Amino acid sequence: MSRVFVYARVSTADQHTDNQLQEIEQAGFQITKGRTITETISGSVAANERPGFRKLLDKLEAGDVLVVTKLDRLGRNAMDVRATVEALTKMGVRVHCLALGGVDLTSPAGKMTMGVIAAVAEFERDLLIERTLSGQARARAAGTHMGRPSKTSPADQAAILKALAKGATVSSQAEKYKISRATIINIRSAGAKV
Repeated sequence: MSRVFVYARVSTADQHTDNQLQEIEQAGFQITKGRTITETISGSVAANERPGFRKLLDKLEAGDVLVVTKLDRLGRNAMDVRATVEALTKMGVRVHCLALGGVDLTSPAGKMTMGVIAAVAEFERDLLIERTLSGQARARAAGTHMGRPSKTSPADQAAILKALAKGATVSSQAEKYKISRATIINIRSAGAKV
């Protein structure tokens, strides 16, 4: 016989998981204290980084059922929910979501739902990449330096290029400025392009 586990989460201390537990009980699931995990933690924290959820993962075994009221209890966004449900499915755990009509997300109907969630997750990821690239392009256009801060000032770089042009070795310049040979080589390559 399958063991039923419940996961209920709220974001702030002034909220309570009582409504979620009541909703699960009214749906016909028996709530057992030892198989109920409640926690107060922001939804922005990935499921596998939540102490209560990690404790739940330690208890779950193949054949168990995990019940949640809404998908957002399982993750911070569609990508996180998808990864969480996939990980639970690989463990042999069935996931029931009451907000989706109590559908078992590992059943054929649930897999279709997860397919839609996967499409949304991919769309979210693509939008995130697009926004990131757009922000980087805007920053570059505004003259913002991208990447790590330079280990040398423009004046030091000019002095290094001048010394190299006069015959100084890469190693001597690296030692003098206490930077790596690779950095000196990069400065020399950048100077050659100018």
